[in-house]
Amino acid sequence: DDDNSEAGLHTIHSGRHEYAFSFELPQTPLATSFEGRHGSVRYWVKAELHRPWLLPVKLKKEFTVFEHIDINTPSLLSPQAGTKEKTLCCWLCTSGPISLSAKIERKGYTPGESIQIFAEIENCSSRVVVPKAAIYQTQAFYAKGKMKEVKQLVASLRGESLSSGKTETWNGKQLNIPPVSPSILDCSIIRVEYSLMVYVDIPGAMDLFLNLPLVIGTIPLHPFGSRTSSVSSQCSMNMNWLGLTLPERPEAPPSYAEVVTEEQRQSSLAPMGACDDFERALPGPLFAYIQEFRFLPPPLYSEIDPNPDQPTDDRPSCPSR
Repeated sequence: DDDNSEAGLHTIHSGRHEYAFSFELPQTPLATSFEGRHGSVRYWVKAELHRPWLLPVKLKKEFTVFEHIDINTPSLLSPQAGTKEKTLCCWLCTSGPISLSAKIERKGYTPGESIQIFAEIENCSSRVVVPKAAIYQTQAFYAKGKMKEVKQLVASLRGESLSSGKTETWNGKQLNIPPVSPSILDCSIIRVEYSLMVYVDIPGAMDLFLNLPLVIGTIPLHPFGSRTSSVSSQCSMNMNWLGLTLPERPEAPPSYAEVVTEEQRQSSLAPMGACDDFERALPGPLFAYIQEFRFLPPPLYSEIDPNPDQPTDDRPSCPSR
């Protein structure tokens, strides 16, 4: 009321009142909302209603923030690959090596996509091994100069058992990414990273594994980026299309004067009353559009007509739109 206007106060009388509040998030990057085992990133709006001689009424409402990660960037579209080898030893006996090579099309993915794994596993040892693959999420929490790390399994798959002297090849074996939170890479207190581990389970010995880093983004792959990554993942590219011959030079179109006479050009500029009943029934804006583009000249053509003696049709052609 007037007594409290200078103090910035306003008395709310009995009844229902609604007020709309608006806040603009800062332009600086905000960490993605996240709930972890040792910490979290949360955002909320808090409202308070102060009442004389009574406790204030408080209400808090959380909302979610995403720091968008676009996987359509060169660094996240680049293939990831690696090779490792392990030799088993038992006292003075040494068996043959176990080798592992793996490759994926790109580094960046979004939840719901499938990772195509290309791998080759060769078992020259005397043991039966099993190739496997898994996606792991690593949570790192930083506070007071200390760090805690939590690693948990997100998804996994298993290949066929591989006996001694056998080789197995994965030609695009798919591993689905479940609904997970995106990577958090630029937060000072929490970091969330992902990796694809392709490994060989060796009974009675340390596993042979390859770690391929992953980034889980929020903006999915553009169709053009998909074609680019698919081509880059191949060992060789079919270049036969480079040998195709270009089509013969197209024939030049007739000139404007050949297809449109002076009478036709003048008639196109006639007033509304000179048009037929069909054109008269058309709405104003649409009719203006048709009148404007009815007898426009063809586009410029700088090449010379290869067949100057060939007769042309004197009838006006329909303009292409």
